[in-house]
Amino acid sequence: MNTDLPRDDAGAAQGTAAAAPHGVDARARDTAPPHGGTTTNWRLRHDQDGVAWLTLDCAGGAVNTLSAPVLAELASMLDALDARPPRGLVIRSAKPAGFAAGADIDEFAALNGAQEARALIARGWDLFARLAAVRYPTLALIHGHCLGGGLELALACRYRLVADEPDTALSLPEVMLGIFPGWGGMSRLPALVGAPAALDMMLTGRRVDARRAAALGLADARVPTRLLDAAARHTVLSGKPRRRARGLPALLNRSPLKALAARQARKRIADKDPQGHYPAPAAIVDLWEHHDGNALRAPALLETILASDTARNLVRVFRLQERLKAHGKQEGAAPVTHVHVVGAGTMGGDIAAWCALRGLKVTLQDQDMARIAPALGRAGKFYADKLKDRRAARAAFDRLVPDPRGDGVAHADLVIEAIVEQLDAKRTLYRQIEPRLKPGALLATNTSSLSLRDLGAELAQPERLVGIHFFNPVARMPLVEVVRGPADDGGAQARACAFVGAIGKLPLPVRDAPGFLVNAVLAPYLLEAMRCVDEGLAPETIDAAMTAFGMPMGPIELADTVGLDIALAAGRELAGGAEPPRCLMQRVERGELGRKSGRGFYAWRDGKADKGKAGDAPPGLAQRLTDPLVARARQQLAAGVVSDADLADAGVIFGTGYAPYTGGPLHGERARGARTTE
Repeated sequence: MNTDLPRDDAGAAQGTAAAAPHGVDARARDTAPPHGGTTTNWRLRHDQDGVAWLTLDCAGGAVNTLSAPVLAELASMLDALDARPPRGLVIRSAKPAGFAAGADIDEFAALNGAQEARALIARGWDLFARLAAVRYPTLALIHGHCLGGGLELALACRYRLVADEPDTALSLPEVMLGIFPGWGGMSRLPALVGAPAALDMMLTGRRVDARRAAALGLADARVPTRLLDAAARHTVLSGKPRRRARGLPALLNRSPLKALAARQARKRIADKDPQGHYPAPAAIVDLWEHHDGNALRAPALLETILASDTARNLVRVFRLQERLKAHGKQEGAAPVTHVHVVGAGTMGGDIAAWCALRGLKVTLQDQDMARIAPALGRAGKFYADKLKDRRAARAAFDRLVPDPRGDGVAHADLVIEAIVEQLDAKRTLYRQIEPRLKPGALLATNTSSLSLRDLGAELAQPERLVGIHFFNPVARMPLVEVVRGPADDGGAQARACAFVGAIGKLPLPVRDAPGFLVNAVLAPYLLEAMRCVDEGLAPETIDAAMTAFGMPMGPIELADTVGLDIALAAGRELAGGAEPPRCLMQRVERGELGRKSGRGFYAWRDGKADKGKAGDAPPGLAQRLTDPLVARARQQLAAGVVSDADLADAGVIFGTGYAPYTGGPLHGERARGARTTE
């Protein structure tokens, strides 16, 4: 990647970056004239070239958030710089995690009324407009995450450089909280990268990495970490004009093409959310089209969105996610660096592939190479699609080692068993591998329904057995249930939670019980949907009703995806002795098992269900299907499978995709009850 740096600057950068902590420029640190300064959250220094280096380091936290005090201090720093303008200003972060995580969500959640909402928006809008208008050139030096208000801060600068590292990620994720980017992002991002790319980022919350940011023009360049300081100094003093979108993407920011782009965006929104459960995407399009992204010009819309039930519930979902992440940060837990997976089927192979993607050494065992080969083929394709960079994809693939003899068992910190769901088969495997486990190694099962008490009955050290239950497809499903066995004093579960967090998943601690949480609540939901088929409703009609409700996939398609044989077995285990639906029994008897056999309730082609046209759903169908799910979630909570209602909601949302706008099944039930009593 050519950063247009002079050779002597590049060499100097290598030396200073090696000697200075990340985010601290040695030349800036060593020369601090009197007009530098420090506040609680910012440090301002000037270097010998006349460049000001403004470092954000929010006190008392691992990440930077743009709270009211942080923004007030930034305003005071700009006052000082206005008094003695530098040749250029570089804004960066001292946090290893990244540039900035955005606004303080607690301030947003505490808003009380339209006046406070407008003040919060105005605070960032006015300050970033001021930054964008300063006389001297400005540059945001970005590493790690640069999200929401953090990206809006970077967009207010003339230039942006991003660290060419895998963890660099830029996004405007406000839509995922049911709100919109209010501090200038809806205006500056389309001007910079064009309407299509900007609308995609704003309407999905999708993150872009360093490579994509540079390709879009969101970043002026992606730069190796060791060269960031020198590249920033060179760029901010270069005198280059500010980047702007060009060609058709730029024309789509202007009338009459702007109206066309807005119309197309609204159509996509309506296709994905026909019931309008999520009002923020449509508001973003309206604000971009009619108000140049300035929510202060649309006070009624601003108040409606920020005060909506959807926004409150999505903030709740965000906090539930953060709580799950906290379970993955277990202080003092011995790290897992080598994982051995037994069973190279769809689940085992995909678990192994994911662990290798996340940097772990993985050995994958099955009876012979012929059984392992398909998993390696899937992994290779997955890495190529996910990582784009051939060297990174090759490195991930090299970490995934086929091991038909099981030599990795003796060296692994964690052995994950993902074989057939049969008690005797799993016990036989445990008898073979337990004597070979190294001291302190964990033995985990990916069982979805079998009791850990039964599985560990013959183990010499049953306290090391833990359930680590992934969901299919592994790469897409964020939740992993971590099941505490009866002999575990909590140490094995805690260490397993730390492992799950380390591989980028959300650990949900659960107690050993049939179906744990997620499968236990899914079973009655899926079975009720199939009983509707027995009554004559078309699968397409049922699925359409539930996707309109807000589910990511209808229950019939989900059953086909999971496998109808598995759905039948789980139903018998979890349905309390009720007779399985006739339509399910008939298809299993015919060998029509869903996607894996090519036919179930639907015919499957190239991994997609071939559906007919959906009919009109009878009134109350969504309520009928979700009632059993909510009731079972309540039962699992009462039985102590999870420790509280919030964790039950978190598990169902992130394990099944249950409509996030509701805030979760138990929360939604409480909210409905409150409304009926008003």
